[in-house]
Amino acid sequence: MEGEGTATGRQRRATASQLDQWTVQDQVFKIYGAFASIPRSAQSVILELQRDKHVEYLTRGLQQLGPSFVVLDAKCVLLPSSCVAFFLDDCFVWCSSIWTASILKVVLYERSRPWLCYWILHSIALLGESVDDELEDNAIDFLSRCQMPHLATTYAAVNSLVTLGGHKALSSINRWMHDAGEIDVRACYTAISVASILNILDDELAKGVGNYILSCQTYEGGIAGEPGSEAHGGYTFCGLAAMVLINQANSLDLASLIDWVAFRQGVECGFQGRTNKLVDGCYSFWQGGVFALLQRLPAFGGEGFGTSDVEVEWVSDSTSEGDDEDRDSSDDNEALHPEPDQEGHQSSSHSPESSTAVHIHHSRHNQLEPLFHTMALQQYIVLCSQEQEGGFRDKPGKARDYYHTCYCLSGLSVCQYSRSKNENSPPLPTSVLGPYSNLLEPIHPLYNVVSRQYHDAREFFSKY
Repeated sequence: MEGEGTATGRQRRATASQLDQWTVQDQVFKIYGAFASIPRSAQSVILELQRDKHVEYLTRGLQQLGPSFVVLDAKCVLLPSSCVAFFLDDCFVWCSSIWTASILKVVLYERSRPWLCYWILHSIALLGESVDDELEDNAIDFLSRCQMPHLATTYAAVNSLVTLGGHKALSSINRWMHDAGEIDVRACYTAISVASILNILDDELAKGVGNYILSCQTYEGGIAGEPGSEAHGGYTFCGLAAMVLINQANSLDLASLIDWVAFRQGVECGFQGRTNKLVDGCYSFWQGGVFALLQRLPAFGGEGFGTSDVEVEWVSDSTSEGDDEDRDSSDDNEALHPEPDQEGHQSSSHSPESSTAVHIHHSRHNQLEPLFHTMALQQYIVLCSQEQEGGFRDKPGKARDYYHTCYCLSGLSVCQYSRSKNENSPPLPTSVLGPYSNLLEPIHPLYNVVSRQYHDAREFFSKY
């Protein structure tokens, strides 16, 4: 009879969540181990961003939506369950025993088409590319008809048109807002974000938003979708971004929010979306983007934590150029080899001991620590989420899709520019994992659109 101390005995006592966590860790560390074993001269090839493959995959996705964006190739992996759960959860209300799977698929697709356009177009823009004139005209024609009475799809349609840019795309946007719709933190963010980028945000629209989001911050520090629910990475980003846009970010408990987000980065080097959940590539942006927002709080009157010996250091350029150039590049790989625990697996992720320090300045010691481990996150995105044939995935073993491609690339951009003083200051080579050709376009973190397109849109709508 096998003893309780044997590996098999320990596995029998493990929960399903622990087994899933160990499986993911084993997959991730096999990838990291294989990478570490190859000659350093060959590592840069493995770390290369497959730009041409990604553009080909994304462009094909637009073409498969049909000339008028009304035809969907059912064989394509376009709509992962994770994006349905976060962006389209209201659709599940309609799913009852009398509904057929095909009807539900049509409902989900109708709501998802603007999102598919946004995910694909934004990914292409991050890679510094653009679509041809025919695809652009088709997209503008379709998206101009998608500014429907539903906040999430309106947000996706508006961001897509802002990403396309130009007079034709921007002038096709009807600047009206959705009334009497869904109520949660996501809805608050999409409404405020759209109103802000279209230059129609006012006090009346923002009334009550701050108090509602405050009621959604949990005891953990993160923000839930609605009061009483669990803190979630997507809703934490949406809540903080909305509060920044209405100039009420300092009303949040920023200390506990930073702690909660920082502790979501685990030994796999990526982020999880909730406590005790698995790593997921999409949270590279949803969680990493939170830090990008925090680093820009001076423009909104950020005052720190208000204690005598600990204050937030809001300077985004946390190292001098000399320090960055002298840093040993091997330090970037230290997260690849965590110590195994007593169970024989790598130490459990997302614990305070394994998480990186937040970007806090301790005035007693004059010491500045990074907000999160940006190079480790780049390692996860490039080595574990990137598909060599184009596109990005949740984690090893999952299929690629446009949702994860969009948010992995967005998170990668956040990492690359995390030490830049401003969006016009190109990152040092030591801030970009792999060859410098991996550098993406910078994003505006409040809206997750490429910075250049955001400024063009703001200039356009400031005239009206």
